[in-house]
Amino acid sequence: MIFISEQESAAIASHELAFEAVRAALIAASKPRAHSFPVVLGNASDPQNRFTVKSSTDERVTGLKVGSYFPTNDAKGLPRHNSITLLFDQAEGRIGAIVEGGKLNAYRTAAADAVATDALARRDAAVLALFGTGHQAEYEAAAIARVRTLQRVLVVGRDAARTDKFVAVLREKGLPAERADAEAACRAADIIVTATTAAAPLFKAEWVRAGCHISSMGSDRTGKQELPPELFATSRLFCDLPEQSRRIGEFQHAVAGADLTAIGEVLDGRAAGRTGAEDITIFDSSGISLQDLYMAEAVIRLRG
Repeated sequence: MIFISEQESAAIASHELAFEAVRAALIAASKPRAHSFPVVLGNASDPQNRFTVKSSTDERVTGLKVGSYFPTNDAKGLPRHNSITLLFDQAEGRIGAIVEGGKLNAYRTAAADAVATDALARRDAAVLALFGTGHQAEYEAAAIARVRTLQRVLVVGRDAARTDKFVAVLREKGLPAERADAEAACRAADIIVTATTAAAPLFKAEWVRAGCHISSMGSDRTGKQELPPELFATSRLFCDLPEQSRRIGEFQHAVAGADLTAIGEVLDGRAAGRTGAEDITIFDSSGISLQDLYMAEAVIRLRG
């Protein structure tokens, strides 16, 4: 059995690795031979500390990812997020590999955003409105900067001091970041990314201008919500996995029968993405384990 520690996987991880692995996984997930199984949602003895178990298979890989979100880790100076991926030996059914991947998971999540943004945002999109100032938001900004030349990154956070600190981090990394309020950020944005734990819309539909692309990265269980549902009726809707997005993703708040397109179908030319400069496109990333399995496979391959 192969075991790759957090330290090893973090050293191998990169935005480039994640982009290629996640793009391949999203295409694979949209094909008939891939299956993603119902998500298990759980919590620790302190109910604010939560975990999910996501599993999937295709002709290439089979396995599962356990992801945890422990906000009580703040007091210990530890990351809130962690994850571990198990790959099965498809011939014998035993565990073939275990890959620890807290940092790997951050790259993976951001890569899904970058892949969808690259496929759906206007080529001249240059202003990013970023909702969220946590660990994941930093990865989102960096991943988007790889696929579009950003002239402004408008950061929207609940706490001014924390937002200013986060802006400083982004600026140190060469990103043109500044603090902004929600309305001003949305009205200026070509791309809006939400990376929060919100349970209510973060902005109003009328603040979004024509031609904008939106990625919702935070809705991954019942009750979570980042976007105003009124926006769905006038937008083109995309996601990683339609049935899961309707159940626990952002589109749990869409009307029944809303037309959702798997982004994998756009990536390999089976479905249309953006059809014009005025389209508003929305991508919901509820997170599918096939992305994690492909990421783990890539790390194993590079490790040698």
